[in-house]
Amino acid sequence: MARSDRHQVYTLLVQLGRKDGDGLPSGATGAGLICYASGVDEAEAVRETVAILKQADTAPLDVTGYGTLEEREAQGHEIDDEERGLMMRALDENAVIVAQMTPFFGDEHLDPPGNTTEH
Repeated sequence: MARSDRHQVYTLLVQLGRKDGDGLPSGATGAGLICYASGVDEAEAVRETVAILKQADTAPLDVTGYGTLEEREAQGHEIDDEERGLMMRALDENAVIVAQMTPFFGDEHLDPPGNTTEH
């Protein structure tokens, strides 16, 4: 059985704190990342994502899972072709793809995936 037959891609929202050498902009208090991670289950996808982010000298503080493509569609999330392409890349490469990085400078927050609310 091929790896991608067992693996699924999970959408994760990762909150980062600050750490020396993390590459975040000066003055940022942290960041939010939208990641697509391959795994046999969501727990494995979270573990792999946190391990990779730690290797990249970042400080992951919290991870929120938003499920698989099918689960997100069932929840009514709008998923465009670009997002689907990144998810397929994560699956094909058995990888963690960082799709979006938003630095925080105060009380900002990153909207959950699929949220189409205008601010």
